[in-house]
Amino acid sequence: MLSAFLPRRRLSTISSPATSPRSIGISTSNSCGFSRRGARKKRRCISWTVSAATPADMATNSGSALTKLAPLEAILFDIDGTLCDSDPIHFCAFRDLLQQVGFNDGVPITEEFYSATISGGHNDDLARALFPDMDHQKAMQFMDDKEALFRKLAPGQLKALDGLHELCGWIEGRNLKRAAVTNAPRANAELMLSLLGLTDFFPVLVIGPECDRAKPFPDPYLKALQLIDASPEHTFIFEVWIMLSRRDSLKLCFFIITSRNSQ
Repeated sequence: MLSAFLPRRRLSTISSPATSPRSIGISTSNSCGFSRRGARKKRRCISWTVSAATPADMATNSGSALTKLAPLEAILFDIDGTLCDSDPIHFCAFRDLLQQVGFNDGVPITEEFYSATISGGHNDDLARALFPDMDHQKAMQFMDDKEALFRKLAPGQLKALDGLHELCGWIEGRNLKRAAVTNAPRANAELMLSLLGLTDFFPVLVIGPECDRAKPFPDPYLKALQLIDASPEHTFIFEVWIMLSRRDSLKLCFFIITSRNSQ
């Protein structure tokens, strides 16, 4: 562990003001979860129970973006927040390790801090933001330790979103090509797909940091399309968030969902 190397850091130095006070629920079975109190805006957690038929329904809607993709050839999926809600497990891992190394004088981070500062960030960027005065190699070792703890916590806690397997059946029934595209480390991605029972469903797994540019640049998506031999003009992408430039995303059709930290 890195406790001998980490300077003490106060949350106020890099945190953003919280907009929705929440409490953090950790059960005695060591499972992780979020609960929200007094939230200004509530969002319904994504569920594929209703959305499983969405591609077919949208294809019959003349105003749908899917009509421009006809005939639909392939579907690409992000993993975190799209196939499963892994954020509570990541939060637990960050909270526990940061407390162990004395971050914020040993006071556990809050969900507000995690959501504003950590959630969805690239490990390289997070290492610099959380430990700006530390040797970067040592800061990245902390990130590696955090990913290892995530993999230890995930079995028994990581669950597929409701209706996901019905959606996968819809895709298989129409013989659509597919790939998983993620910025997660390969060990995390392979574990999550295995826990979700989707290892065989995705013949291709593309890891963003293994490409020239990770997401939100289009390189991982374009690599996936090349590997499954699919055209971007006939491919639909399920993502949690995306910040591609207009030029980069010109020929990619995204369906953006907002399951991260939502209830």
